[in-house]
Amino acid sequence: MIYIPLDRLLCQLYNPIIFILIVCSATPSLSTTSKPSIEEEVYGVKYASDCEVCKLLVTELQDRLDSTGKSHDVIETGYTFDSEKRTKTKYQTSELRLIDSMDGICDTLLEYNIHKERTDSTRFAKGMSTTFKTLHGLVGKGVKVDLGIPYELWDKPSAEVTYLKSQCEKMIEQHESDIENWYFHHQPDQSLGKYLCEDRVLRRGDAGCLTEVVEEATNNSDDSKTKISKNEL
Repeated sequence: MIYIPLDRLLCQLYNPIIFILIVCSATPSLSTTSKPSIEEEVYGVKYASDCEVCKLLVTELQDRLDSTGKSHDVIETGYTFDSEKRTKTKYQTSELRLIDSMDGICDTLLEYNIHKERTDSTRFAKGMSTTFKTLHGLVGKGVKVDLGIPYELWDKPSAEVTYLKSQCEKMIEQHESDIENWYFHHQPDQSLGKYLCEDRVLRRGDAGCLTEVVEEATNNSDDSKTKISKNEL
């Protein structure tokens, strides 16, 4: 049995086939200039910054707009059965398209997972993290892995992701008029990321995360040895 506790320090196990080294550290990351919160220091929980929230909101909303923008429908409005007297509006430029695109947009963030092998904003990404791929692989090989939570809860949204959704909803509530103004007046000349995140949400904050992308992974791993940090669990 491999026991991987969430609130202990070192635990090292050797197996003829698999070697797992759990590296634990009580010191904060060198990439973080601010003092870590209690949640991050004790439990490894680091909530999204405003920059990360805005970046993901823009990513999802822009994807939704790209999808709805493919429609060439024409909307007719008016209080008459005579179509010639109704007002005709292209769906692509209509308010309805914006409403459709924003509907449940923050719910899509629940599809994200925390990839704690990364330290920047790309830690929020869709798909299973490297850590949990490794752990699921061990379970698939018949190795018992105990994280202190039931196996069926492993792939449920983490605390960071569920809170990310609520942060997204709050951001939309505070900047809904900004999004509408961009949609109707500034789409052709300015990206949503620039207009909303850089110029409004983060006017006094750090917008550095907006340009961060996932780096190509290099395969230097040894199949017989896997390192997993305590804070990656």
